[in-house]
Amino acid sequence: MPRTVWWLLLARAINRLGAFSLGFLTVLMTTDFGADPATAGLITAAFGVATIPSRLVGGVLADRFGRRRTIVTGLTACAVAQAGIAFAGTVALVAVFAVLLGLVFELYEPPSQAIIADTVRPARQAQAYSLFNTAMAVGGLGAGLIAAALGRWDLRWLFIVDAVTCLACATLIRTVLPKDPPTPRRLDPTTTPAAPPSPGPATAPIAPPTPGRDPAPAPAPAPAPAVWRDRSLLVLLLSGTLFALIAMQVIIAMPLALVARGLAAADAGLLTAVSAVVMVACQPLLPKLASLSHHTAMTLGYTLLATGLAGYAVTADLPGHLAATVVLSGGELLMFGRSYALVVAIAPEHARARYLSVFGTSWGFATVLAPLCGTWLIEQTGPAGLWGTLALTALLLAVAQPVVVRPLLDRPALTTTG
Repeated sequence: MPRTVWWLLLARAINRLGAFSLGFLTVLMTTDFGADPATAGLITAAFGVATIPSRLVGGVLADRFGRRRTIVTGLTACAVAQAGIAFAGTVALVAVFAVLLGLVFELYEPPSQAIIADTVRPARQAQAYSLFNTAMAVGGLGAGLIAAALGRWDLRWLFIVDAVTCLACATLIRTVLPKDPPTPRRLDPTTTPAAPPSPGPATAPIAPPTPGRDPAPAPAPAPAPAVWRDRSLLVLLLSGTLFALIAMQVIIAMPLALVARGLAAADAGLLTAVSAVVMVACQPLLPKLASLSHHTAMTLGYTLLATGLAGYAVTADLPGHLAATVVLSGGELLMFGRSYALVVAIAPEHARARYLSVFGTSWGFATVLAPLCGTWLIEQTGPAGLWGTLALTALLLAVAQPVVVRPLLDRPALTTTG
């Protein structure tokens, strides 16, 4: 792997070390500010709404402002918003800073994923994205322990720690990554002989050549609609949103579900730590599973996910939750890298960043829906109803994979046409 990728992995682990505060945002508002669960859910949903344009804007800034500048700006702004939540005195201020956090929360993702696409050859991109997820798991191990410790003392400290790690990550990126070139996204197109004369930096603002070869300038109207018209990408976006919805429920609703069963909200940190251990320990198994087709691996992954969620539904003690987490984490490990590899596989070579950016909005949609659905299900059906509903959703996704994903794999490869 290029050195740049390893620096990104280290930065991601440092950032993930403190990024456990989101799961406690709803609990913070209900316990420290006396907000009712519905209000807390709406504020968390407002955060999720703000993350959707955040990711799309991150892609635009990465092309126009530079990869490194966008990452540093986004992380610094996240630190400011996290500190604002920590020191807020009213629910209204928490809501303001939560929305601000959402608007800058996803700026990091498009440029970091684009750097991997720019610097890693296609044959190893899936492995690079898998390592990216592993770095998150390594950071998550420490994050879970920090949350379990500080969460029992004062939930506000979780947001302070998150702000500090965001600044540390921004400092590392600013120090070790090379400076952004004047036109970062045009490095790949200019490797072909035909690229410099027409869509080069000197003629990039001209409208006619821009849609034809170079998708870099954000205002170009023609390429963007084509991405949203790709049915295969939209199918993946729908499937990815449902998966992200399940994953976000585990993050956001877990503390509330634990409290509803008489356990401590901070025990969610222990579950996160266990999940991280499983994902890191199982990494050596992934090469042995590389021969599995995407749809087979994802079917197995969703089946494990459904089994783990069913475990949450039927158990009421901490050991049962820990055992269910082990099974659920194995399913997540199988699916995460495969989904991004599949998006890259169906994307035209010149549009990979936009395809990844659009697919990434699934997490924004899920962040909007998760607090609304989670709080409502817990109030109406209790933790068993919440986890049982999610288990059924995961099982339906497992059944759908041979029908949905297999046809995508039979699609003619677009990456060879550019």
